[in-house]
Amino acid sequence: MTNSLKIKKLVGLATLAALVVGLQFLSNYVTIGSISITLALIPIAIGAILYGPLAGFLLGAIMGGIVLTAPSTATFLQHNAVATVFLCLLKTGLAGLAAGFIFKFFAFIAKKQDNVGKKKVLFAAGIIVAALFVPVINTSLFIVGASIFFIGLFGDFITIINVVITTNFLIEFLVSAILSPSLVTLVKVLTQKYSLGFAHDFSEFIEEESFELEEIQA
Repeated sequence: MTNSLKIKKLVGLATLAALVVGLQFLSNYVTIGSISITLALIPIAIGAILYGPLAGFLLGAIMGGIVLTAPSTATFLQHNAVATVFLCLLKTGLAGLAAGFIFKFFAFIAKKQDNVGKKKVLFAAGIIVAALFVPVINTSLFIVGASIFFIGLFGDFITIINVVITTNFLIEFLVSAILSPSLVTLVKVLTQKYSLGFAHDFSEFIEEESFELEEIQA
């Protein structure tokens, strides 16, 4: 990768990181009842898709760092500060990492296809599945961590499940499910119009579509 592309990649990652920070700070302090609207998982998924698993992990860890500043995290910090820091940074970091590998797997399978239609379907499916798995993995790791380190705060495992599912997870998953089709279009637009040091060569997934658009415009 040339120095120019490295700089563009840094700019792209910095933009996504700024979105993660801004959206998570908003989530920290804006709630509907006991439910916080978490949108920061979306730029994590986008970063994992565009820049690969390590970028997804980095963006997820950044989100975890902002979660540590939330008022609702204070109780966990008082109970077990080390476990709280470890869990906050790791759960979203691993969710971003997994999203990157999920899309990478779909992209690998898509490149093996000769049929352009199958390539496009696998490309879209990879984006949607990666985006949906971010809240699933994030929540699953929180449940595991809470069961190990914070069972005393909840009382029992069933209470942990009920609290987590009825507060953040359903909202996070619903937001990801609603926005994931839009992410397909967003990734197509970004990779068609910009060269920002992306981890994958997206041209073979969208090249024919780009050609069709040029024909219509002509």
